[in-house]
Amino acid sequence: MVPSVREFYKGKRIFVTGGTGFLGKALIEKILRSCPDVEVVYLLLRQKKGVSSDDRLKELCNNKVFDVLREQNPAAFKKLRLIAGDILEARLGLSPDDEKELREKCHIVFHSAACVRFDQKLKDAVHMNTTGTLRVLELAETMEKLEVFVHLSTAYCRCHLEVLEEKSYPAVHNPRRILDLVEWMDDETQAYLEPKLISSEPNTYSYTKAITEELVEEYQEKFPIAIARPSIVIAAWKEPIPGWVDNMNGPTGLLIGSGKGVIRSMHCEPSYTTDVLPVDVTVNGCLLIAYATALDKPKKAVFYNVTLSEVIKITWGEIIELGRKWLAIYPHTLALWHPGGTIKSYYFQHRVCVFLYHLIPAYVVDGLLFLLGKKTFLVNAQKRISHGLNVLQFYTTKEWHFVNTNFRSLRNRISKEDDEIFFTDVSPLDCEDYLKNYILGARYYVCKEDPSTLPKARKLYRIRFLVDQIFRLLFYVLVFWVLYSYRDLFVSSVEKLDSALKSLTPINVKAEEVCEVPSDTL
Repeated sequence: MVPSVREFYKGKRIFVTGGTGFLGKALIEKILRSCPDVEVVYLLLRQKKGVSSDDRLKELCNNKVFDVLREQNPAAFKKLRLIAGDILEARLGLSPDDEKELREKCHIVFHSAACVRFDQKLKDAVHMNTTGTLRVLELAETMEKLEVFVHLSTAYCRCHLEVLEEKSYPAVHNPRRILDLVEWMDDETQAYLEPKLISSEPNTYSYTKAITEELVEEYQEKFPIAIARPSIVIAAWKEPIPGWVDNMNGPTGLLIGSGKGVIRSMHCEPSYTTDVLPVDVTVNGCLLIAYATALDKPKKAVFYNVTLSEVIKITWGEIIELGRKWLAIYPHTLALWHPGGTIKSYYFQHRVCVFLYHLIPAYVVDGLLFLLGKKTFLVNAQKRISHGLNVLQFYTTKEWHFVNTNFRSLRNRISKEDDEIFFTDVSPLDCEDYLKNYILGARYYVCKEDPSTLPKARKLYRIRFLVDQIFRLLFYVLVFWVLYSYRDLFVSSVEKLDSALKSLTPINVKAEEVCEVPSDTL
């Protein structure tokens, strides 16, 4: 008899890295809430920015993502077990007692710790995403009761391919050699070689995820391994709270930036479909992947593309239009300007709009702040935004197809009851309702704007709209006035240009005469 998902996780001890990340928080919450008989969840936490591991665990448990669990089953938090350590340290920086306990008692490993910054230097990205993974693998190799190792990669790990299948792809470079290279080569030489080394991928994040997959496969005969490749992970669809999100990465940053009037232009092809997946669906997929892999005990790593893959086909243009609709109904209280940006298919057009609508207003505002003796901020903020948009536009101006047969087939291996608890089918998702919750979630959880501020926000939205229209009118009047005042100069310049072009074009010469070569030149 095949156990149900809940029966499988009963009595299990699970080791999670990256538990403080967006996906990690949702994974821990789902395990504690939907697998009530799990025995222990080990969390690898390091000291960060002067905050101890213990304090970070308390901070994690106070996160709003656990509100439902806190109300339904507060005793579940006792199953969390802090493992003080750091994937950047040798042997993960574990104490002898913690290392011993993991070796003797751990059954499942979810390795999701990674740096998701796209602009990180190669050396730092390799240390975090590749060397860190190697250290977790080396620990897993010593675990006596290990049933499955789930490595979280990304669907965008082979960006040069238009179609990504659920299979192994050879890395462009041997990961072991890259690990050695970043250790002995000086930083200046690495910076010089970096564009060539990562040329197969758009950034160091994608590159390190690609080579790390091959590193993980080295251990495939030692214990069961599954490599999950999520696409762009965004706000929760159903659980634990519709619309829950806690960071400004990717689409969330674009929604907030455009809603606050800071982002008014983005280079994007509106007709291209996008592949985004709610975080609760992604987490359910990871739990089912561990379940299926542990039961099958494969001798080779199994790959799962945890992706939308056009189950719901939605384009960037449709997302922008829906976002504009809901931002008008649920606006931000604090905003720089009325949201009214657009997406541009042509890069040159986008750069012109960035100059006109991002940089010039930023310098004007900072200039006024400087004259008033206040601290300037907007120019630097716009530079950071521009850098972020330049990184993201690679993904908004290309289109990929992810084959996800393995991922979608997971539903066929579980009961109807389990399918309702660990849902992975997104076909019933209502995009319009989902985006409404997404915008409300970003407003509340990321921007810390309480729903009670909505009446005030809507009033300010109407004021900003009026001001925006007045400025538009003044701008058009100014342009008309300039053209009218200098119409003679404009007409004269056009006539001179036309005359110059005519003098350069042999319009009265037949084509045969133009091509004819005098005999005396031969």
